[in-house]
This record gives sequence, structure tokens and C-alpha cells, in this order.
Amino acid sequence: MKRSHLSLAIGLSLACAAPLYAQQTAGNTNTSGATQTSQGSSPKKLDQITVTARKREETLQDVPIAVSAFTAQSLYNQNVQDLSDLQGKVPNLQIYAARGSNTTLTAYIRGLGQADPTWGFDPAVGIYLDDVYMARPQGTLLDVFDVDRIEVLRGPQGTLYGKNTIGGAIKYVSKPLPTKTEGSVEVTTGTHGEKDVKAALGGASADGVWRGRVAVASEHNNGFGSDILTGSRNGNKNTNAARGTLGFFPSQNFNAQLEIDGMHDNSNPRGAKMLEANSFYPQYQPLTSDYNTRSGMQQLNWTKMKGAALTLNWIVSSDWTLKSISAYRSSKTDSNIDFDTLPVAVADVGAIYKDHQFSQEIQANYDSGGAVHGVMGLYYFSGSAAGEIHNIFLGSPPYSLLGFSEYGSTGGSMGTRSYAAYGDFTWDISPSWSLDVGVRATDEKKTAIIQNYEYSDATFSVPIGVLADFTGSHTSHNVSPKVSLDYTVNQQIKLYGSYSEGFHSGGYNIRANCAAIPESCRPIQDEKVQSFELGSKMSFFDDKLMLNSAVFHNVYSNIQLSVFTSYTLPNGTQGFFGDFTNAGRGHIDGFEEEFAWYPSQAWTLSGNFSYLHTKYTEFLSGGVNIANTQFFTNAPKWSGGFTLQRSFPLGAYGDLNARLNYQYQTSVWPETTLSPLIKQGSYGLLNAGLIWQIDQPWSISLQGTNLGNKSYRTTGYNIAALGIVTGFYGPPRMVTLSAKYAF
Repeated sequence: MKRSHLSLAIGLSLACAAPLYAQQTAGNTNTSGATQTSQGSSPKKLDQITVTARKREETLQDVPIAVSAFTAQSLYNQNVQDLSDLQGKVPNLQIYAARGSNTTLTAYIRGLGQADPTWGFDPAVGIYLDDVYMARPQGTLLDVFDVDRIEVLRGPQGTLYGKNTIGGAIKYVSKPLPTKTEGSVEVTTGTHGEKDVKAALGGASADGVWRGRVAVASEHNNGFGSDILTGSRNGNKNTNAARGTLGFFPSQNFNAQLEIDGMHDNSNPRGAKMLEANSFYPQYQPLTSDYNTRSGMQQLNWTKMKGAALTLNWIVSSDWTLKSISAYRSSKTDSNIDFDTLPVAVADVGAIYKDHQFSQEIQANYDSGGAVHGVMGLYYFSGSAAGEIHNIFLGSPPYSLLGFSEYGSTGGSMGTRSYAAYGDFTWDISPSWSLDVGVRATDEKKTAIIQNYEYSDATFSVPIGVLADFTGSHTSHNVSPKVSLDYTVNQQIKLYGSYSEGFHSGGYNIRANCAAIPESCRPIQDEKVQSFELGSKMSFFDDKLMLNSAVFHNVYSNIQLSVFTSYTLPNGTQGFFGDFTNAGRGHIDGFEEEFAWYPSQAWTLSGNFSYLHTKYTEFLSGGVNIANTQFFTNAPKWSGGFTLQRSFPLGAYGDLNARLNYQYQTSVWPETTLSPLIKQGSYGLLNAGLIWQIDQPWSISLQGTNLGNKSYRTTGYNIAALGIVTGFYGPPRMVTLSAKYAF
């Protein structure tokens, strides 16, 4: 970038102060661990980092939004193995594996997200792999390997990233193609049968015209429990992933890069704990283990995901650059879900999900070195998500003999076609003041096919009733503006204020039951968020103390919620189905702080803490506003994490870096029924690590997570009509030992 203010940016943005320091434990350390400063030299300072949060290269200091960034070395030092390990490291981020899966992602930022992973519902936090939007959550709990950085953008990103980013966006950026041969191999072993291998190799032709890189990851463990009736392991991780990139660089003004990636997760379903005895089968009392089950279903929970992207970069002139991203992605999941965890069929569900998508984005970046610079672009998306779910309710004796059993299917598809145009430009009014203005216009159409039936038995071959059989379409026309004003007080303090909007597209409830609840077959309207934010980026004492602050107020309307709805059948028994509806309105207020303090060359204290206040102002149920009895899910009032680091130079024997981390959050409602049994109270997790950088290529890492072996729930099911209350728990104590060779 030509702009002089990029090279003059002071320090790092506070948003990245804490995570970035993890890569520097004995002075400023490069990715291979070589020390660049020595004892007695000037106090260590954080290097600048380039991000693309606004789809143009900038240092974090220049980005007037709340964004956290993690370099490859930072992720390695903090033992981030997949995206869920960002929990506690980013303010107001709740991120974990969805219910019984190992690789389906649930993500909430500032209280906004979507927990239901079926094809009818869209996530509210956008996941991007090398600038490609991943529309479905299956497979998007990405393993971290061969990564350059991860950026987490907090707050609605509707102007530059479009629909379904009302909570924020998570950007996974792979390592760039090298100009010389390089690579790495890392082998890990640990408790619970952990056995992982990660490897990467890259190189280029002698003239640098052709460049390539390939990376693989194979991760396995024994899970954290078993089916005590069969001995089969619950949640045993069995995931393999690969990514390869080929680049053509014929000149300094043009390059083309083709990336292909794939992932196969063949893990068993994670075990869920029965939190109270089922009322239909009270003889089965809850087990003491958080992870053991007594399931009557086959262990089945595989996901396959693949994608390809062609990226073209062209420097048209000294002022303009063009970028084209053409991408295709698809995934398929086959999963058995034993809601009751018992050998009897209270609620046994088999589900198949599949999807494919094509997207095309064209960006034009303008920077003439003058007062105005920015980006504009066009975006097209076409995708289809479909599936079939077979439900067996009370399918075992004595209820099957008494005629109480229900057999139903949910099937169909949701097609999406979306067009968007956007622009975001910054005007440097003076050396101190900058104004950023952006807008995105989106036109989207969703077409649904809903086919839900009742059947006579578990073969699902003879339909005896129609719950829903219709097609419908939903059209969205949205304009998402953004305006931000930032003021540089001096080289240590920068302030900003912003207003932005975003929307979360609507559609149809794939589980609609028109016969019992006619309203369930009506279109679901778009969610909308208006966000007001004030922030500061500050550094003091020659960049030895860095602070980042943000305070925000979000106005949330047409809130989409996935809930279990009960109804009375003609025979007087209770039925239920998964409803999805617009509940009403609410607001979200919060405060976020990130910091890093370097009292000496050897010590660092870094971390973050955040406050979140969420409240429904309207929540309609049966035409009655019950807002005062409802709570936002995945929105703890207080949360944060603190890391203390110490470096020990060992002379000819390298460097030893020690890390002690504690992350904490107050109580949280993980699911929409607000069951007090599933509600998770306040808890904290203790983590630690030792990394011995032996010499330039070799390092050994000893890492421990949840060292106190804390039992904590991430989510669960509460199906009152069937007496089911189960909880899914986070991992227990884990200790791993890794050896890494990089060249």
C-alpha cells in the first residue's frame, strides 16, 4: 500500500494486543522462534500486523472496528487446534461444536448467532475460508493448520460481508504461497488417545512463476465417554483434512491462484448426559458421567466437505487493483441423533444434510495516495441446501403396542440466489480526522420445498398423513449502510465512532406442521440489526501497555428463534415439532476491553474482559408479549480471559516460554427453552503451556487445557413433551505433547 499513514501507524490495535503477544515471549520472535532482541535491548514492542477486515490491506491501527487477529505463531503458542479454541480469547465470543457433532460449528458474537444447523436456518456469524463465504455450518469448525492468521470481526458486517453477518465474521487465512522451498511437520500425542499429525510443504520454480503449497492434518482421539451397552466410544475424533494451492505469477502485476480443500470427519456422535430421568421410562436413571450413554442407535456422524476457489489479482494501474474470487463448495452429513440417550426409542432421529454453493466476487481497490481510498465490488451467490430427517417418537414398548408411537419425516430443500453490490471508502479529512462511508445493496430470493409426512412405522414407506407439502419463495431487498468517524489524538491514542447495519435472511421452517400450526408454514422475515459503537485504540509507556476499548448498543428486530413447540393430538396426547419463527425485538448493550502489559523483557500479562446486557423488548407467544420472562441464549453477562507469560533464555539450548491462562464466564442459557437444568452456571477454566524452542527448526510443546477438570455444559436439548432433558459438555482435562520441525 502506498499510503504513508500505514507505515506510520503506531503499535498494534488494542484489538490484537493480547492475542498477538503470544508469538513473542523473549523479545520479538519470528515464526521459527529465532530471537531478534536480547536482554538489555530496548523494551519489546508488538509488531504491526496487516489485516483485510475492510477487504483492503491495512494495519489494525487503521481499522475503526472491533477486530481481533491471531498470527500463526500466536495460534501455536496458545494451543488453538480448531476454531472452538478461540473461546475466551476474543471478547463476547461463544463458539463450540454443535450438540452431538465434532465439526459442525455453533458461533455467537455479542449475543447473536444461530444454534440450529439444519438446512432451513442460516448462521448469523459468517465463516470465511480465504475470502470464500461458507454458507452452511457443517464442517466449518475448521482445524487450524498451515494458517497465516485468523481475524474475528465483532458486530454487524453487512456493508462489506453481506447477509448473515449480523453477529460478526470469522476469517481463516491460509499461508501465502512461498517463493522458496519451505515446510513443517508436527506430531502430537496426549491423553484420551490423542494422536495428530500436521504437515505442509511449499515451493516455487526457479523463476518464481509457478508456486505451490500442500498441507494435511490428521487428528484422532478416543473421545470422552462410551456407550456402556456396546462399548463404542462417544465422540472419538477421526478427522482428516487437506488443502492444496497452485499459483501462477507471470508478472508483478498479475497472478492466479487455484486452491482446493477437503475434509472428512468420520467421528462418532458426542455423548450427551441425561440430566433427569425420562418420564416415559423412569427406570433409567441419569448416569454420573458427563459423556457416557446407553444409546439404542448406531454410532453414525460423518461429514464430508470439499471446495475449490480460483483467485485472480491484477494491478491495473498505480491507483487501481482488481480481484476476482470464483468458488464452489459442497458438503454432506449423515448423522444419527439419539435425543434420549437410551436403548428405547423415545426420540431417535436419523438425518442427512447436503448442500452445494457457487459464489463469484469481483473487487476493485482504489488508492492513489490521496485523501480518498477504498473498495467496491459485486457479489453473486447461488446455493442449495437439502436433506431428510426421519423421526421416531415413543417407538418402543409399551407405547408402540398401545398406539402412541409417531413416525415422521422432514424433507425438502432451500435454494438461494443472491446478488449484491457494495462500496466502502475512506476520506482522510485531515492528518487527524478520517471519515469512512459504505453501503451494500442485496437482492436475494429463497425458494423452499417443504415435504413433511407421518408414516405408519419405522420403515418410513407408507405415509398416513401430510404435515406439510408446499413450495414457497421469500425475497429480500436490503440496503446495509455504514459510517465511521475516527480521530487520531496523538501517536498513542485513536478514537472512533461508528453506525452500521446488517441483516440475517429469512425463509421457511423446514419442520413446518401446517396441519397442527398453520402459522408455521408462513415465511420467516429477515432479522435486522442496527449497531452504534464507540471505541479507542491506545498505547502507553513506549508501547509497553496497550489497551483496546469498545462500547456498543445494538437494536435487534424480527428476531428469529428455533424452539420446540408442543400441541395436542386428536387422541389427547401431546405432539411437538421444531418451530422457527420471528419472536420480536430486543436490544444488546456491551463493553469490551483487550490489553497487553510488558513490565519487563521476560514477562507479559495480556487478556480481555467483556460485559453484555441483553433484553427482549417484545417476545410474542400466542399473541401475548412475554418479553420479561425470556432471555437471550449464549450471552453471558461477564466473560474474559487472562494470560501470564514468562520467557527463559537458555543460551545455546534455545528458549523456554511458559504460559498460564485462565478464562471465565458468568451463567449462560445455552438453548431457547430456558431449562434451568441445562442452564450453565458461572465457571472458569485453567490452561497452561510450555514451549521449548530448541533451535531454528525444532520446537517441543507441552500443553494442558481445563487442568482443573471442570465439568461445564455448552448446549443441550429440552423436549418437554417427551420428557427429554440432556446436556452436552465441553472437553475434560487434556494434556498433549508435540514435536515440530519447520524448515
